[in-house]
Amino acid sequence: MKGGQGKGRSEVLYGRQPVREMLKAGRRRVFEVRIAAGARAGAELDEIRDLAAEAGAAVLTGRPAAADREVLGAHHQGVFARVSPYPYARPEDARDSIARAGDPPLAVLLDHIQDPQNLGSIVRTAEAAGACAVFIPADRAAGVTPAVVRASSGATEHIAIVRVTNLVRTMKDLKKAGLWLSGLEDAPHARSFAEADLAGPVGLVVGAEGKGLGRLVRETCDFLVRLPMRGSVNSLNAGVAVGIVLYEAVRQRIPASAAGLTGSVR
Repeated sequence: MKGGQGKGRSEVLYGRQPVREMLKAGRRRVFEVRIAAGARAGAELDEIRDLAAEAGAAVLTGRPAAADREVLGAHHQGVFARVSPYPYARPEDARDSIARAGDPPLAVLLDHIQDPQNLGSIVRTAEAAGACAVFIPADRAAGVTPAVVRASSGATEHIAIVRVTNLVRTMKDLKKAGLWLSGLEDAPHARSFAEADLAGPVGLVVGAEGKGLGRLVRETCDFLVRLPMRGSVNSLNAGVAVGIVLYEAVRQRIPASAAGLTGSVR
């Protein structure tokens, strides 16, 4: 979406990777991009300038102190952008996309994750694993804020994130669209994640930090999966746990003869 005059509602994204991914995705209106005076030059910064120009956004230079005030002292790496609010996907569009998917679709449903860092980490992994959508509750849960965009390294800008008013109702609708819902929970009757069939159309349902899945959410799942815990600590960070199960799903979907995955750790 191209830039334009008049800011209206806006928010500030910060950090080189998040700003670059936002510009590459082209899903937001870009009002301006600011680069702090003295920011370390390089190909990444040049690309941001080029992408901002393509979006029709002004590229301004400001003092580092001014940039710090704009993003409340967050680690912005000398780059931030004023943009329109996050464009959440509509539930019906996400359901239609899942129903029409050629390959078995993979989705993630979050039951009241409240930590922005966890949400950002989960979205980053979901996008990297090829998930088609992430569903989050509209109330009592973290939404897509600039901090979440930063934590996701900009992955929020490339994946459909859907805010829903009733997660259980959404789960029932997704089951009608063909998804099998797998809840991640350490329950006696849960299957080991490595033994569960995750190769088909799957929605991974993840509970809140410390609380796990709500009762109705758990009962709406088709089956539960768990991670083996062999150390003294009996739980994992939600983002780590989701990443393990998502990549087990990825592994199951890749033929043994296929080449290895590509990508990098940053």
